[in-house]
Amino acid sequence: MIIEQFYDKGLAHGSYAIVSDGKMMLVDPARDPKPYLNFAKQHHAEITGVIETHPHADFVSSHLEFHEKLGATIYASRLLGADYVHVSFDDGDIITLGKLKLKAMNTPGHSPDSICVLLLDEQGHEHALFTGDTLFVGDVGRPDLREDVGNLKAKKEELAKAMYRSTREKLMHLPEHVLVYPAHGPGSLCGKSMSPELHSTIGQELRSNYALQLMDELDFVKKITEDQPFIPKYFGYDVVLNKKGAPAFADSIAAVPRIDLQTKLDENTTIIDTRPQDQFKAGHLKNAFNLQDGGKFETWLGSIIAPRESFYLTAVNEDSLDKVIRKSAKIGYENQIKGAFVARKNGFDVTTPSFDMDEFTAHPEKFTIVDIRNESEVKAGKLFENAIAIPLPELRERISEIPRDKPIVIHCAGGYRSAAGSSMVEQEVKEVPVLDMSDYVTKFPVKYS
Repeated sequence: MIIEQFYDKGLAHGSYAIVSDGKMMLVDPARDPKPYLNFAKQHHAEITGVIETHPHADFVSSHLEFHEKLGATIYASRLLGADYVHVSFDDGDIITLGKLKLKAMNTPGHSPDSICVLLLDEQGHEHALFTGDTLFVGDVGRPDLREDVGNLKAKKEELAKAMYRSTREKLMHLPEHVLVYPAHGPGSLCGKSMSPELHSTIGQELRSNYALQLMDELDFVKKITEDQPFIPKYFGYDVVLNKKGAPAFADSIAAVPRIDLQTKLDENTTIIDTRPQDQFKAGHLKNAFNLQDGGKFETWLGSIIAPRESFYLTAVNEDSLDKVIRKSAKIGYENQIKGAFVARKNGFDVTTPSFDMDEFTAHPEKFTIVDIRNESEVKAGKLFENAIAIPLPELRERISEIPRDKPIVIHCAGGYRSAAGSSMVEQEVKEVPVLDMSDYVTKFPVKYS
C-alpha cells in the first residue's frame, strides 16, 4: 500500500494517490494531470479511478480528463448531480483497490454533497480517512459556500448543523489511530484556522481541533459561521465547472491566444501585469493591474477578476508567462485570457509616483489612507486610525468611496496587495496621485494617527 500526498502551496490544496497491486486511485486531483501520471509511471501503476469528495470551489479538478483519456472511473456522491459519467459513491459503498477497500461516508457540512473516504487496509482495518473539505487539521470546512450555487443549495446555518452531526455522529467515532488526510492546509480560504501540519490522526483532532470539542449545536454553529475569510469571486464558478467537468489541461493551455507587442489591445479590457512591482511602477500600460506572480497569484486573480470577464495577461519573459497561464488554468480562468504577451521594455503609457515615507510621516493628515487588508485583519486592529477600510477583493467596486481631495496612500500588511490595489485605484483616480506604501508599512509597528 502506498499513499502519496500532492500539495499545491499556491492554493493550499492537498490531493492523493493510493496504490495497491498496481492499481491507483486519485482523490481530489488538481487541474494538471502530469504529476499523477508521473507517479503512476514511477510505481508501474494503472490509474483506474478518481474520487471527488465534493464539487470544489477553490480549484478545478482533472477528474473528467482522467476519465476521457485513461478510462478511469469517476466516483462521486449522487447528491452532487454530476453532469459527467460517474458511479455514485455514498454511505457504505465500497470500492476495491487491489488488496484495499475504500468506503464512502456522507458527511454534509462544508457542502450538502460532501463525502469522506475511509481506507481499509489489507487486513480490513480502518487505516486512513480522506476528508475532503469536511475535516481539516485544526478546523472544519466553512459552511457558507453553497448558499447560491451547486446542485443542492443550503443556508450556512443549515450546513453548520449538518457539520455538527457529521463530526459527532460519524467522524468522532472512528478509532483514534486513523490517519486524517484533508484536501486543504494553512492558507486555504475553505476554512479559517487550519494548523500548519498537512495530515493528522482522529485522536489528535479530538484533542486539539476547536470544532471537535465539547459544545452544543448552537455554540458549534456560532463558532464555525463567524469570522470566516472572504469568498473570492471565482468560487461559485468553480463549483459549477467541477460539477460539469473541465476540459483537458494541456489543450486548454495551448488554446490561450499569444499576441505580440504590435497587437492593438482592446482599451476596455483589463491587463493583468505580473511583473515585479518596481518594474511595473517604472512603466506600464493603461488599464493594467499589478498582480505580481507569487505564492497566491491564482487566488488573487480569482478575487479581482470576475468569472467570464476577459483580461490580458503579461509577464516579464516567456517562461514567466507560461507559468501564470498555467496558474490561471488552475482556477479555470484560461479561457478568459483575451491575449497573453511578454511585456515590452519601454514606451509605456503610465508611470507610478513614488511613496515618500518622510513626507508621509511628517504630515499624515495631508493624505487619504486606504487600508485594503481583509476584514478580519482590520478587526484585529487598524494601523492608521483614520484609514478607510476597503478589502482588496471589493476595491474595484468601491473605488468611488475614496475621496479625491488629497493624495491617496494604499496599504496592506506587507506590500503585495498594496501593489495590486494602488494600480487598480490609479486607473480610476486622475485628480490626485495614488501612492503605494508597499513594505514601508512594516515600519509602523504601532497605531499611527
